[in-house]
Amino acid sequence: MEEFKPDWVLAVGDTTTVVTTSLLAFYRRIKFGHIEAGLRTHNKWHPFPEEINRRLATVTADLHFAPTEWSQGNLLREGVDAKTIHVTGNSVIDALNYVSQQAEPKEIKELLDKLGIASTLSGSRNDKKKLILVTAHRRENFGEPMENIFRALNKLATRDDVEIVYPVHLNPNVQEPANRVLKDLKHITLLPPLDYLPLVHLMKHATLILTDSGGIQEEAPAFGIPVLVLRETTERPEGVDAGTLKLVGTETSRIVEEAQRLLDDPVEYGKMSKASNPYGDGHAAERIVEALLNTNAD
Repeated sequence: MEEFKPDWVLAVGDTTTVVTTSLLAFYRRIKFGHIEAGLRTHNKWHPFPEEINRRLATVTADLHFAPTEWSQGNLLREGVDAKTIHVTGNSVIDALNYVSQQAEPKEIKELLDKLGIASTLSGSRNDKKKLILVTAHRRENFGEPMENIFRALNKLATRDDVEIVYPVHLNPNVQEPANRVLKDLKHITLLPPLDYLPLVHLMKHATLILTDSGGIQEEAPAFGIPVLVLRETTERPEGVDAGTLKLVGTETSRIVEEAQRLLDDPVEYGKMSKASNPYGDGHAAERIVEALLNTNAD
């Protein structure tokens, strides 16, 4: 920071690197802008450590770029000056729109062809096969909750009309139970973690997504894909209210029941897949730049 002497430092999200960046900017007396500000579960342990990370980032931020009016409301209730808050939509939708327009990676075409989701590399689809994409790595789900999730996947994989694809996080607390419970099962494919480009293109082909992740709760609805959230709480309740997400927790029977409902009931599936995505229109970056320029002009 001393070398470049920036006027502003920006950081996105709620990882530990974000809160560290906010503190470094503060120590150097450089203005800090927090993108994706105002997300809250109001439970410091869920998600851990993200809930506290984003609260700390709020304290140090000079501008707060809230993705929705709900997240703006959280900031206002915490005493943040309304003049410093800008509702922009989430920049993840900007990134998603850009990446989804790139050419589909060969590795994804070959995987889909192998699974029968796409019958040839030309991309023709077999609609009798339904792809379930899974992401599960949340710390609070380590142990029995993660085991329950994997048991649910085991049960869903007994269906001949589904293929479950799970890029497995490298954390040993995920790797060990995933390989023990799911490895070599019919209709389940375990992959190493994917870069963003192949993940987005894999997501585009999914019928259903099961996840305990954060960003994918915003991304999948942009493609009209229902999301079952494998958590007890979410910092993105706008999706639950809009009908694009459903909180199902980590009990095996509940996960299986809700997934089966969406796979078998076109009406229930349609309600979620056609719901409007509340997380932005793909122009968040433009609004952030405009707010920064106007602030500097002031």
